[in-house]
Amino acid sequence: MDNKEKLNRLIPGGAHTYSRGHDQYPENAPQILVRGDGCYVWDPEGRRFLDYGMGLRAVGIGYAYKPVADAAIEQIRNGNNLTRPSIIELKAAEVITSLIPCAEMVKFAKNGSTVTTAAVKLARAYTGKKYVAVCADHPFFSYDDWFIGTTPVVRGIPAEHRSLTLTFRYNDIESLRTLFGDHPGQIAAVILEPAVSVPPKDDFLRKIQELCRKYGAVYILDEMITGFRWHLEGAQRFYDVIPDLATFGKAMANGFSVAALVGKREIMDLGGISAEGTERVFLISTTHGAEMSGLGAFVKTVEEYREKDVVKHIWQYGEKLIGGANAIAREFGIGKYFDMEGFPCSPVYITKNREGQVSLEYRTLFAQEMIRNGVLIPWVALSYSHGEKELHVTLDAIRKALKVYASALETGYERYLVGKSIKPVFRKLN
Repeated sequence: MDNKEKLNRLIPGGAHTYSRGHDQYPENAPQILVRGDGCYVWDPEGRRFLDYGMGLRAVGIGYAYKPVADAAIEQIRNGNNLTRPSIIELKAAEVITSLIPCAEMVKFAKNGSTVTTAAVKLARAYTGKKYVAVCADHPFFSYDDWFIGTTPVVRGIPAEHRSLTLTFRYNDIESLRTLFGDHPGQIAAVILEPAVSVPPKDDFLRKIQELCRKYGAVYILDEMITGFRWHLEGAQRFYDVIPDLATFGKAMANGFSVAALVGKREIMDLGGISAEGTERVFLISTTHGAEMSGLGAFVKTVEEYREKDVVKHIWQYGEKLIGGANAIAREFGIGKYFDMEGFPCSPVYITKNREGQVSLEYRTLFAQEMIRNGVLIPWVALSYSHGEKELHVTLDAIRKALKVYASALETGYERYLVGKSIKPVFRKLN
């Protein structure tokens, strides 16, 4: 029994995040990893891969980065999880509320789904309304029913729960305006990412804010990915729009498990206990939510981001990577079929078949050939550890991969792809 079989026998899905599952990678991908250092990972056979997965975008500086690891270890030696709030818990709260524009209060947790669901609960408590409007063009907000009920994977989710979530389209303010018109006085919150691969157009983010104020809904920005990439103070600073609530995670602690719900005091404090005689909101209550090691890592990560200007480095590297990859595609005459685009701090690559349709088969083929050349690139998550040497290695691998890609466009991917194509995470059937 190989590692893939063992993982799927012991863990539903073979991993604790569906995007780590074997159905998301080509056949030649390492099935299990032993360690990471900087922007490299190793499998049990000792094979080294230049990594662009970076812990599902959670590692913004680099794997095993000593200053952050030492800060976490220091807190472990202080006890890691004490009976009352810890000093580092207060310090971390001071850091994030001084950093993020909308943050007057904070609740820490261990993963993003916890804090996005808490944001929805707060919005419903604050407004007394039941519906939540989510952006249909953004891939993931939570594993909880209020979001998963909008995907094809609805088994186990009551229809009543699914009916309470409405969807609108990014950069289409009329689609959101229609929801408010169709559900007058009933929408508690609007939640979306500030951006993914295309920028907001025609003042879209600010227009959402205006609609939320007009109709009494809470404006929530999910900054799991944009936070600590677009700008150290979040995409809300980058786009100069201040939401009512915001959620953070991913790269905020360089791979340590930290997420945060932040926002305006009048909303956040509904989860407090100081206003005697008021009706309570049971917000977030987790044994490990303020684990000291993670919060120590977060505080140190922010220090390192400031000192090394990590965000600037990520943007500059991304510009070179996008330009280099697309130049190679044009050299092979396949610029219409392979394209790297999006924001330089968070590039995306688009793969198309001979008919010009977005293709998972060709995406799998590209990823397969990159792995064959020592680069693990399920998506493109950049870090401070990606430097000029890594850029050269990556572009060399892209050149070799796109040579195969070009041949496959001529004669069919079936001649080159080994094993099955990757599958969408959100699909009705396995």
